[in-house]
This record gives sequence, structure tokens and C-alpha cells, in this order.
Amino acid sequence: MSAPLAADYAAERAQLVEEVEATYAQTAALTGLRAMSPQVRAALGKVERHRFVPDSQRALAYRNHPLPIGAGQTISQPYIVALSTDLVAPRPGHRVLEVGTGSGYQAAMLAEIVGQVYTIELIADLGNAAAERLRALGYRNVEVRIGDGYAGWPEKAPFDGIVVTAAPPQVPQALVEQLKPGGRMVVPVGSSGAAQELLVITKRADGTTETRSVLPVRFVPLVPGK
Repeated sequence: MSAPLAADYAAERAQLVEEVEATYAQTAALTGLRAMSPQVRAALGKVERHRFVPDSQRALAYRNHPLPIGAGQTISQPYIVALSTDLVAPRPGHRVLEVGTGSGYQAAMLAEIVGQVYTIELIADLGNAAAERLRALGYRNVEVRIGDGYAGWPEKAPFDGIVVTAAPPQVPQALVEQLKPGGRMVVPVGSSGAAQELLVITKRADGTTETRSVLPVRFVPLVPGK
């Protein structure tokens, strides 16, 4: 398949939205979500995924599956990106932390909905490229930091939502502490090569948390900084 012309990508995005919507319906018994929220559907239809993948992958950019982006990392399946966005319950004015910037695609999806996105990437080359890409695409409400995702971003806390895009073996306590009461964290948990679960952690007003397992997933591991 040859890469489509730029003018064709809008149609491909529209097709992707329909495919992701169908996947929501298929997984509704697990996730509790039968359809995308209007704001997530609009973001998925607008964010240009082909700009977040290497040139060699552009012909596949609007397939509903993950793609390699270099450095042993991937851009997540669009369904998972949409689902994670929906599960964190984003609202205009929210401040959201993303752990694992990667290509910047998840940050862009969040930035279409919330007031401010803070995103952390351990791999400097990926993080710097994502920051430049997001700026070039006009996302002025995204701030990128090179650092250890396990530590979060305490200077910018507390957050209304946290989305983790790589899997730690356990939920990092620092991230729980940086979540605002009433806020949600979406995080895949489990060792690499073993079973992983996508969790939604909601922080109660008294600081305790409620955890719900949503569905089995497979993510690259969340690597701690040195």
C-alpha cells in the first residue's frame, strides 16, 4: 500500500473513528463504555496521527494498531489512546499529566480537550522530537519534560488526571500522591512479557483510592530513570 496523499488523510481518520467506535462496542462489557464521548471522538477525528509516526510508517498511520516509533518504543493503538483519554474523564480546564510522551500522539489527543498537558519522557531523543512536533502542530498547551516518569512532575501537581502510556510492575506511589482528590489515573500495570491490566485509579476526597481493572493490555515497560 502506498502512502495516501495528504488530502486523503481526512477520510482515513474518519474511517479510523468508525473502527475505534466499533471496538468500543465490542469491549463495552469490560470497559463500561459503549461509545466514545463526543470530545474524544472529535479529537480522534482531528489529530493527525500520520504526523506522529516515522515516514516509513505513514501508509499504516490510520490502522487501528500500534506502530514502532524507534528506540524500542511504539505509538499505541488508536483504540487504546481513545479509551485511556475517555477513562481519565478529561474536561476543559483540567491539568493532566502524561507519563511516557513517546511520539506525542496521546498528549495531542488530551490537549484537544483539556486546559494543560504536562508530559514526561525518559528517552531524550524521543521527548525532544515530540516537543518540536507538538509545537509545529500548534499545541501550545503541552509542556514536555525529559525525566523519570516514576517520579511524576511534583512542581506541577496536583493533577486532575494522569495517563501512563507504559507499564510499571506496580502503580508508582509518587503518581498517586500527585493526583488531585476526585482525579483519575489510567495506568497499565504488569511486568513485560506477563499479563498486564489497564487500571483506573480514582482518588477519594480523603486521599484513599479506588481501583478498577478495565481490560487486559500489552504495553512496553515503564523504565525508571537512573
